[in-house]
Amino acid sequence: MKIQVSTDNHIKGSDEFFQKVSAEVERGLSRFADQITRVEIHLADVNGPKDGGADKRCLLEARLAGRHPIAVTHEAATIDEAIVEACEKMERSIESLLGRLDPKGQTSFGGDQVI
Repeated sequence: MKIQVSTDNHIKGSDEFFQKVSAEVERGLSRFADQITRVEIHLADVNGPKDGGADKRCLLEARLAGRHPIAVTHEAATIDEAIVEACEKMERSIESLLGRLDPKGQTSFGGDQVI
């Protein structure tokens, strides 16, 4: 699973910061690591230099092998909290997607079996 981290101009990122973010996302999505080819993490401070409540945003985009990308976002008071919550949302989204697939890996809409 390849992980790519980007930030807006209000969040200062260092190599150590990017490694920490990558490790958190990798840990959060580890049970799907064999199905995810790439995860893009976009971190932003929604209202810039102003102080505010939930103004840190983490957008995760996961690319699963042979499927369309899945994206989730979460806003929180801290970057760490936004990352953790976005990972949990992504985990639920992937579980939901994979739960709708039949044994052959094809999507089954409306409960119909794909033969």
